[in-house]
Amino acid sequence: MTQTQKIKAALEAGVAITPIDALNLYGCFRLAARIDELRKEGMDIETVTQTRNGKRYAAYVMRGQSLPLFGMGA
Repeated sequence: MTQTQKIKAALEAGVAITPIDALNLYGCFRLAARIDELRKEGMDIETVTQTRNGKRYAAYVMRGQSLPLFGMGA
């Protein structure tokens, strides 16, 4: 299974994914690129900006799904 397929499956299961989650869980350094591929396939993925310890980062979730985040990026 490719990184994109794993990320797609997680999003479809209602899991929110951050870049650190993608790296730790799927070995994916370029989550935004994988999200772009999935959006081009027609997935309705929302970008939610999060702040933790004064740092901002993106979390990706299927539109209509709610956070909390799944992995270590939370």
